Amino acid sequence: MPDLTKTSTTEETAAAQDEVVAGSAVSAPASTGKPRSLWGDAWRELRRNPLFVISAFLILILLLVAAFPGLFTGTNPDTGDQVNHFLGKPELTHFFQADWFGYDRTGRSIYARVVHGAGNSILVGVGVTVLVTFFGGLCGMLAGYFGGFWDSLISRLIDVFFGIPFLLGAMVVLNAFTDRTVWVVMGALAFLGWTQIARVMRGAVITTKHADYVMAARALGAGTKRILFRHILPNAVAPVIVVATISLGTYIVAESTLSYLGLGLGDGAISWGGDISDATQDIRNNPHTLFFPAGMLSITVLAFIMMGDAVREALDPKLR
Repeated sequence: MPDLTKTSTTEETAAAQDEVVAGSAVSAPASTGKPRSLWGDAWRELRRNPLFVISAFLILILLLVAAFPGLFTGTNPDTGDQVNHFLGKPELTHFFQADWFGYDRTGRSIYARVVHGAGNSILVGVGVTVLVTFFGGLCGMLAGYFGGFWDSLISRLIDVFFGIPFLLGAMVVLNAFTDRTVWVVMGALAFLGWTQIARVMRGAVITTKHADYVMAARALGAGTKRILFRHILPNAVAPVIVVATISLGTYIVAESTLSYLGLGLGDGAISWGGDISDATQDIRNNPHTLFFPAGMLSITVLAFIMMGDAVREALDPKLR
């Protein structure tokens, strides 16, 4: 006669092992005994990634420069120095003095203008990223979840905006404004740049809404609002964060390009793109006037691209 007690114990043990295997993807090591979420696991991977550490350090410095330019220079960026009024060469006599980067053709400190120009360029990039992430993410979530008429309407609207060249469309929009402030430039870029985020969010929501936990929440009577913001959004936002982080550098470049062409920030506003445009007149004999604003622009864009790559690797298990 078979030992029923032994058989029952064996079946219980096998079931327990199956539960452990099934939960191994979200469980923490045995030493902690606590489950680790996707975001906790991603943060753990980010801290171990040198690319993230370097980019985060650069972005922190750039944000400090943009928010508190007075900590880095006490020179007025709009005041010309008559003693060095024509392209004074860079000098390293004082690390944080006005003459460290030299002067432009009107005697203005290039170092002071680079420091104060960071505020407008980074503000435009961050502001546009926030606007397109909010509006594009909302449109993509509605299209992906409800489908049908809303999906067709929003998808066709996305196709229309995708057919407009980004910079050309921004030039046309900004040309209609006589006073191009930071907020006007930000609104013009956001008006044309929300489509990529919307398309990414739509695809992520379509994939997520058929998951078992969403079906279970719907079967238990959860409302649409709760399903969208409690179950779908937290699990579909990861690719949007990656795209938004990388796109931030793109918007900074777009603002600088428009300022270089004379269609960006208006007169009186300091921008790296505007300084690059002014420096092209003296690039052959005095390349330092172009090197420093262009170098800061390149470093800023590179830092955000590196950050986006690190976030993408942390949130995508296939890339680890």
